[in-house]
Amino acid sequence: MMGLFNQAASKVPRPRGSSESEDKIPEDTNPDDVSVLDEEEGSVIKSMISQLRVGMDLSKVTFPTFVLEPRSMLERITDFMSHPDLVFGAENYDDSEERFIRVLQYYLAGWHIKPKGVKKPYNPVHGEFFRCRYDYSDGTQGFYIAEQVSHHPPVSAFYYVSPANKVAIVGELRPKSKFLGNSVSTTMEGENRIYLMGRPDDGPYVVSMPNMYARGILWGKMVLELGDACTARNERNGLTADLTFKTKGYFSGTYNAIQGRVRRGNTDAGEVSGKWSSVMEYKSSKTGERRVLFDVQKNGQKVAPKWVAPEEEQEPNESRRLWSKLTQAIVAKDMEAATEAKTAVEESQRELRRQREESGEHFVPRFFQQDREGRWGPKFTLPQDPEEAVEAVKAWIWSRPPSQS
Repeated sequence: MMGLFNQAASKVPRPRGSSESEDKIPEDTNPDDVSVLDEEEGSVIKSMISQLRVGMDLSKVTFPTFVLEPRSMLERITDFMSHPDLVFGAENYDDSEERFIRVLQYYLAGWHIKPKGVKKPYNPVHGEFFRCRYDYSDGTQGFYIAEQVSHHPPVSAFYYVSPANKVAIVGELRPKSKFLGNSVSTTMEGENRIYLMGRPDDGPYVVSMPNMYARGILWGKMVLELGDACTARNERNGLTADLTFKTKGYFSGTYNAIQGRVRRGNTDAGEVSGKWSSVMEYKSSKTGERRVLFDVQKNGQKVAPKWVAPEEEQEPNESRRLWSKLTQAIVAKDMEAATEAKTAVEESQRELRRQREESGEHFVPRFFQQDREGRWGPKFTLPQDPEEAVEAVKAWIWSRPPSQS
């Protein structure tokens, strides 16, 4: 979900007014968040950047393989299901504000998970899907399915459910990237809709995404930032959180800061502050008490493990199998093999699109469909009984392809 790139170092001309001090790694940034290219990689980036223009849409730009994170965007989304304990049991609180804060915790806890440096996951191809299962320590389970439902514009639809824990998440992402000069911006359109099934009267908790910026492409060190405003809201209970992911200014500020206000109607309920990469807190306006929403150093490693079928048991358009050769090449740091593997998948997709156009065939997503408002949701209705629901969702997610049914 991330932006991409690295700096092309001294090989790219500096604008007037820039200084050598901009090449230093920012003092308040974790070294793992900064990447340095070797000479060959820098030359590739320089060549690519020379073809770009400020404001250009990057959806059709082919990026070099060394900036890729070895997994698909469809799998990257699972990072937001990494700390389920933060939202499990939220329905047991009678205070609607407390339920809202628990949902907010779940959302904020997913941002710290990222590879070293600044990498971008693979752009999913049309019809690609990723599915997995979670086996929790208390014996309960969670299930996840994501599918690339549109190619132009790119849309990733996803669905997570844990029947025993009474949580369901439905959402879609529509990323749009632009070249801004010394940075790349990725606007993350779309939303998460979280349902506490034990509190059906609450309706959905709707959460939007901040934008992402890859800084330092032409000069200075490359740094990833989350920026701008996003919201979390629960209309049934009149609760809203207006959040700002702050980007660092040239002369002041800090990296990874977050600030926000929680309101019930027009009444101030509390304040969110801290860093999404370390500690985030909530201060209640009513009591003045502070509580930790998430502490990355203390709890960041407690990621719920996911089970994914072995690649040989996956379907051809299932993410890990589809991109297997590219992933192997990236892990082996074989840029030539990675480029060949990436090109092979993309060429295959272009040929498939050509065949569809010639035959007049219309692509129909396998797992998701749009409602009357145009929002994507699963082609599945969850049974109310938790045990029955588990068996039904497993049968649906791991069903045979339509041609084999």
